[in-house]
Amino acid sequence: MSTTVEQNEDADGAVPEDAAEAADSIEPVLAQLDEELIALEPVKTRIREIAALLVIDRLRREEGLTSARPTLHMSFTGNPGTGKTTVALRMAEVLHRLGYIEKPKVVSVTRDDLVGQYVGHTAPKTREVLKRARGGVLFIDEAYYLYRPENERDYGQEAIEILLQVMESEREDLVVVLAGYRDRMETFFQSNPGMGSRVAHHIHFPDFNVEELLAIAQLMLKQQAYEFSPDAEKAFAEYVELRVQRPRFAHGRSIRNALERSRLRQASRLYDRRANLTREELVTIEEDDIRASSVFDDDSDGDHSDGGEAAASGDMS
Repeated sequence: MSTTVEQNEDADGAVPEDAAEAADSIEPVLAQLDEELIALEPVKTRIREIAALLVIDRLRREEGLTSARPTLHMSFTGNPGTGKTTVALRMAEVLHRLGYIEKPKVVSVTRDDLVGQYVGHTAPKTREVLKRARGGVLFIDEAYYLYRPENERDYGQEAIEILLQVMESEREDLVVVLAGYRDRMETFFQSNPGMGSRVAHHIHFPDFNVEELLAIAQLMLKQQAYEFSPDAEKAFAEYVELRVQRPRFAHGRSIRNALERSRLRQASRLYDRRANLTREELVTIEEDDIRASSVFDDDSDGDHSDGGEAAASGDMS
């Protein structure tokens, strides 16, 4: 199912005409990216490099120097929950503020949004998505599913051909980001060299380690005005150590889902005393709110030990 996120523009909706002003306007976006993303230094460095390239490109044009528009199509690779969508959103803001796209919007789609199930169905579906994304960023998640050579009657190749055409002919109106697992994306580009040649920026999002995941949890709690009790903090560290070894682990997404489950348990625990709660009780996640997770159930086998929790919270990637 496709989704469109259109972010707030500047107060007057205008792109700064002066390159220096445009450069100043993206600094808050890059600072926000630093705050939102724990670790991922190679990713943040690459985004700053791209931003610098675009600023210098504008300065060159202002001086009358010949400068072809940089190719902006990108590939984001990494496991689920490593920040790819967040970076796409911030990249859209940067591109808009520098005048490279009309609106700071991201249209996120998968194969199902682009590929039809019968003859003549794929082209209109793909073109409709491209129409909605025009002027912004088209984010294609798990892009390799567009190509299924084992199925002779698959229509994904038709969608790829349309994308290739538009990525070249309308590159001043649309930026395409192809995302997915690293190994599968490499196979996809090898099988579709025309697609690989149109992608200028390949950015890999590394996995988070346990320490980084705990820092992500603390950031998420702070953003929602919650905090762990000392015992809950220790319990959550144990939870993460166990969770990373279980099926369907999705890094930041799994951490967010785990905190949501903890909030649900806290709310259930406090509900009967709702008329007499202190501020401290309202903001504090306790140890029992963490340890109620099925991840701590030693009797569960590895295939479904927290499958129910994962399914309930949408943590299936």
